[in-house]
Parts: sequence; C-alpha cells; structure tokens
Amino acid sequence: MPAMSSQPDLAPNEQMPTEEPPAPVRKRRRYLRISLIVLVVLVVLGGAGALAGGLYLHSIEKSIVRVDAFQEVPEQSRPVKAVADAQNILLLGSDSRDPDNTQGSRSDTIILAHLAKDRSSAQLISIPRDTWVHVPAAKGGQGNRDAKINAAYAWGGIPLVVQTVESFTGVRVDHVAIIDFAGFQQIVDAVGGVDITVEESFTSIHPPYRHFAEGRQHMDGATALDYSRQRKQFADGDFARIRHQQQVIRAILDKASTGGLLTNPGDLNDFLRSTANAVSVDNTMSIVDMATQLRHLRGGNLTFLTNPSNGTGTVGSESVVFADKTKDKALYDAVNRDAIPEILKAADN
Repeated sequence: MPAMSSQPDLAPNEQMPTEEPPAPVRKRRRYLRISLIVLVVLVVLGGAGALAGGLYLHSIEKSIVRVDAFQEVPEQSRPVKAVADAQNILLLGSDSRDPDNTQGSRSDTIILAHLAKDRSSAQLISIPRDTWVHVPAAKGGQGNRDAKINAAYAWGGIPLVVQTVESFTGVRVDHVAIIDFAGFQQIVDAVGGVDITVEESFTSIHPPYRHFAEGRQHMDGATALDYSRQRKQFADGDFARIRHQQQVIRAILDKASTGGLLTNPGDLNDFLRSTANAVSVDNTMSIVDMATQLRHLRGGNLTFLTNPSNGTGTVGSESVVFADKTKDKALYDAVNRDAIPEILKAADN
C-alpha cells in the first residue's frame, strides 16, 4: 500500500511553511492512508455481526492494524469529556492516488463524527483542510504556530492532528479511525454501485474525463471516486468536494444496509475481509463493540455538516479558509453536551 507523504496539501503558487518538518517515522507514515468511509465499514460490520455472530467479528478485528494516536498528546491540554456515553471519532482522509497529487502533496479530509449517547444518530462534521488554525507544539518542537489544519500531520503525525482538532473544537476525541482510500472504490463496487444526484453538470479534469450530467445517475466504484475528487470546476471549490463525498458516503451506507450484501455470506465475507485489511484504528477502539453499537444506523440517521466559516482568503501567499469562531463555539459546545437539536441549529445558522 502506498505511503503517505509528510507534506501538507498546497494550492497552486503556495509556499511551504518556513519550518521544514522532519520525515515521519516509517511506521507512522503507514497509518495515514485513509478515507471517509470508515464509519460505513463499521456500520456494515455491525450488520455482519447480526448475521454472522460475535466470533466472526472477533476474527475480523484481529486483522485490523492499530495506531498509537494518543500517547504523545499531553493529557493536561485535552478537553474534559462532558457526556460519558457519547463518542467522538476522528476520521482522517487522504487519497494517495489522486491525480492532482504533485510533489507528494495529498488531498486531506478531516471529519469529527459525533455519536449520540443512545447511538440513535451521528453527526459528521467536515473541517476543510485549508482551515486556518493554531497548531500546537509537537514533540520535537515543530508546530506552535498558525497554519492550515492539514499541516498538523507533517509536523507531528496523527497525535498532533488529534491535539490540533481538540484545541480547535474544544471536543475530546475518543477514537481515531483510518482506512486506505483505495477501499473507497472497492466498497462501492462491492455493494453494486450507488445512485447519486449530480447537482450540476460538469466534466472531470482527470482521465478518462468523465462527464457528469445533472440529475440522478448510477456510479460504479471508479466513477464515484472520480466524482468525489472534483473541486476545481466549482465556485466553492473544496466545499463542493466535501458535499460530493458526503453524498457518496450516505449512498454507500444505504445501499449496504438495504441491499443483498448482508444476506449473501460469500459476498459478505469477501467484502469484510478485504475492507478490514485496509482499516486502521487507535489502540483502544473495539471494532466488535463499535459495530454492535452502530448496527442500527442508516443514511437517514446521519447528518453531514461542514465547519462554519467566514469564507476564504489569503495569509501571506497561502489560500486559506477562515473559521467563524462564534458559530464554531456554538456548534462544538452543543457537540460536547450531546445536544443534537442544538448541533443541527448551530450548523444551519
């Protein structure tokens, strides 16, 4: 599987920060191979548990790689957990095969997934990769400066991403979930493709230059992956890419939970074995427990949100997204209190 670059993603004509980050340890680089669909995998595993039983899930869990996401996060800097039974999972995403990748840059995705304490719903909050935040100091002295949020990995790996997200949101991260983006295409194909409503017609900038016509269309894995990568054709750029990824996540989840995948033992086994091999999670996450808790989630129980912003601009030569600090505080205060109606209201305002 391809290794993750240590460089944060840069827009054209941007310059790297003056601090040159050291190359991450080889073992750590292995873990930042990620995708947005890890929550979908967990939900499908939950459905599998209902079908195949706990022993089967335990055998799947043994093949999943573990990552030490919290050891280097100073406990004194971490937010206090407000609602014991609610869960906050940090989902990280990067496409190492993205045709836009140049000089090792990556298209990072950061999602804070909040699971309600009764597990009746989940809110997935996308934080744009160019959001301008304060990145805390990493072990070794990197960071401790304002930068794009996706610079955190370059300076301190997954622990610094956790620390940066916690510092920015004030929300304590309970778990980190990671999956190779190559699994995205595989999962879409495994469920027989997905139906997506394209909001406006456009043509992909990547070979084979697919045309996406406005309206409802069926997409196989390669087409859905291509659709999820596009941003340069849209006035709101990366925000459009986030919307498209959210569309595909919901479509996969609905198709996996309502289609024949969960009732065909052979297809289910092949699907789970191949996707589980791509998944990495933190040392404390139990796939068995999490899958069991999430087994009743469906697309209708998921709400996709985007971190409130004051639009885009520049800092020096860098193109950035400015967070709306007032709305952010209202949103993440509600997340901390597991106040679902307030979470949705804060995101809508």
